[in-house]
Amino acid sequence: MDKLLDNKILEQVVDFFSDLKNPVEIIYFSSKNDCQYCDEIGSLLTEVSGLSDLIHLQIKDYEEHVEERNQFGVKAAPVFIIVSKQGNQVVDHGIRYYGLPSGHEFSSLINDIRLVSHGDSGLTPETRKFLADLKQPVHMQVFVTPTCPYCPQAVVLAHQMALESPLVTADMVEAMEFPELSAQFNVSGVPQTTINLGAGTVVGAVHEHQLIEKIQAALAI
Repeated sequence: MDKLLDNKILEQVVDFFSDLKNPVEIIYFSSKNDCQYCDEIGSLLTEVSGLSDLIHLQIKDYEEHVEERNQFGVKAAPVFIIVSKQGNQVVDHGIRYYGLPSGHEFSSLINDIRLVSHGDSGLTPETRKFLADLKQPVHMQVFVTPTCPYCPQAVVLAHQMALESPLVTADMVEAMEFPELSAQFNVSGVPQTTINLGAGTVVGAVHEHQLIEKIQAALAI
């Protein structure tokens, strides 16, 4: 398969990764069963992980590695998880990608790797306090398409919150690759952030305080 990233993009990403601080591991669950983009995802992650010695990639078969996929609570493929490494310990921050992060979503992937490597969510003090005070789990599914210029903002914000709180899990979901999931949550425009399996919904890219208001309302149901 030809390279997915041209030399100019590779140079830009290498420069962006120049200040990575701590090791990052990408765990990719691929599938041999009717998976249109599994090979492309594997190639993309291989190219990206080769741009820094601090990025490591594991590729696992979704059907064969049942114990590992259950460990991370993933229920469909293709999916990859961005985790940090602290010595020999893998720390799962609840950052998930269901589908190929192509088009505008490539920037989400690159930003998330740097985010996890630095270990700092970059959120406001008010947002950090809200997340520190959480008593219930929050699961956000951010539905995207490759041509959506506003989707990366929604994805990265959800992943920032996941990094900040162990009670938050956030998924990027490529809407066209997961049509049944998109239909389940009535996705008609992107980005759409579904909170706790439909208890709350946010359409469009919003600011931190607006997303917090939606999370609060969803938890109150």
